[in-house]
Amino acid sequence: MNSLTSTSEQDRIAEAVTSIRADTNIGKLLQDAGKLKPQDMERVLQLQQKENLRFGEAAQKLGLVSEADIRQALSHQFEYPTIPAAEASLSPELTAATAPYSREAEALRSVRSELLLRWFKDGRKTLAVGSARADEGASYLAANLAVLFAQMGRKVLLVDANMRQPRQHDIFNLGNGMGLSDILAERMPSLQVHTIKPFQTLSVLSAGSPPPNPAELLARPAFGALLSGLETSYDIILIDTAPSQLSSDFQLVAARVGGVLISTRRNVSRINPLAELKEKITLTGAQVVGAVVLD
Repeated sequence: MNSLTSTSEQDRIAEAVTSIRADTNIGKLLQDAGKLKPQDMERVLQLQQKENLRFGEAAQKLGLVSEADIRQALSHQFEYPTIPAAEASLSPELTAATAPYSREAEALRSVRSELLLRWFKDGRKTLAVGSARADEGASYLAANLAVLFAQMGRKVLLVDANMRQPRQHDIFNLGNGMGLSDILAERMPSLQVHTIKPFQTLSVLSAGSPPPNPAELLARPAFGALLSGLETSYDIILIDTAPSQLSSDFQLVAARVGGVLISTRRNVSRINPLAELKEKITLTGAQVVGAVVLD
């Protein structure tokens, strides 16, 4: 049998290459990302047809791309924004963005599902995330949940209301300029939020200038008015709050929002502080929506 490719087969390959270049599919995405060269496309297509493989499987079998390259391309193809860990300018704490297929990210997706079923399903839009201690991961949990909801296409705002020890500006590499404190103190003429790339539906409102009176700022009617206004613009608003052992700020947020998700950490959290936190939340009239145990 002649080993050369027939004219008709060459035509089919050429048409397939043209189709790949014209459509937003995995071949074009890999080529646009610099993972495949134009001359690689025909080799991949020939192996794909010969062994009845998916395009990505064929490219990987030829050693042209890695599994991580395929996953990144699929993320773009299915409009599921992620960031390769090696390229991330954001904190590695953003597991949902930098390691979306990890065990930790999958566990966080389970939390997201529970929240959709138990809290957000009845038209609620805002939820506070808090903890008893500063080292129990509330900021980590809030940031990752914000990414996960944005990956669903929801319009999400993450508000850093921990004005004593803010962390979201570090996690998202924003720089802590003007933010929530400045709005509540009427030092900021208009709302300015940071849109997080590549998550075009995710915005962050940082804590802002360090104020001497965070509790008093959160107690102002302006805070409730701000949240009410934001709920008309966003599908989901997550609020990172100060730890209960640090201040009573979280109670003011809980009272405004109506629900708190508690973050705990294995081998760190203790029963008595958590029981006190639950009681304090209940006294505000808010619900304890659930508790998440982080490793």
